[in-house]
Amino acid sequence: MRRIFAVMSTLDVTLIQTDLAWHDPAANRARLQKHFGGLAGKTDLIVLPEMFTTGFTMEAESVAEAANGPTVVWMREQAAALGAVVTGSIATRDGDRYYNRLVWMRPDGTHETYDKRHLFRMAHEQDHYSAGVRRLIVELKGWKMLPLVCYDLRFPVWSRNRAGDAYDVLLYVANWPERRRYAWQTLIKARAIENLSYCIAVNRVGRDGNGVNYTGDSAAIDYLGQPMMPPSEQEFATTVTHDKAALDGFRARFPAHLDADEFQLIGPSGR
Repeated sequence: MRRIFAVMSTLDVTLIQTDLAWHDPAANRARLQKHFGGLAGKTDLIVLPEMFTTGFTMEAESVAEAANGPTVVWMREQAAALGAVVTGSIATRDGDRYYNRLVWMRPDGTHETYDKRHLFRMAHEQDHYSAGVRRLIVELKGWKMLPLVCYDLRFPVWSRNRAGDAYDVLLYVANWPERRRYAWQTLIKARAIENLSYCIAVNRVGRDGNGVNYTGDSAAIDYLGQPMMPPSEQEFATTVTHDKAALDGFRARFPAHLDADEFQLIGPSGR
């Protein structure tokens, strides 16, 4: 049965930027739950970092959870209690494969998943996890959203807002290190501008078990490429309101998307 969605003129998105305990899912769930305080009924979507239960780890065989493991159960409980979608990625075991899997958990307990397509070669992520083969467009209160994971940010074709598969908000969850923060800051603005969309990008802070430093710089960017909140290197939970009428109005006045090049993805990523 086709779902009918009422389009809400505004969408409240909460970005949670936090440190992560290395390979300690229970500690990370408890830490994140503290950030949830006071959010019940006050936000539509809560965005957590990439691999928010473990940090960005290549030890998939020892830390990955089952596809419906403890963290997915926890997300279901939290989404129901908060009355909001909760999303972020988890090291996941599904059958005989491992995935860096984003979970989109709704308050009604249903969920969808996106497996990270672009695996970070420089950390040999492709040797430990399998790549996803499809994009996921989700709908929340009439807003269409494309959730992606970290290294996907560097590949504009995969992120492209295209006819028949269009979205209003582009969303990235990440463990993006300090030494490449300029690329992070630049690319999230570029993705918003070129796709005439809002862009939400949530990163972590702190130092992981491999000695890699993270400075956050989580951001909400509007369709003009302008920040909607100040940058920070500290832990925080911040809610940003997105305006559908403003987005639609800009697209009507500046319909650059109508001149976009047509293309078709070929190979596994185009299935």
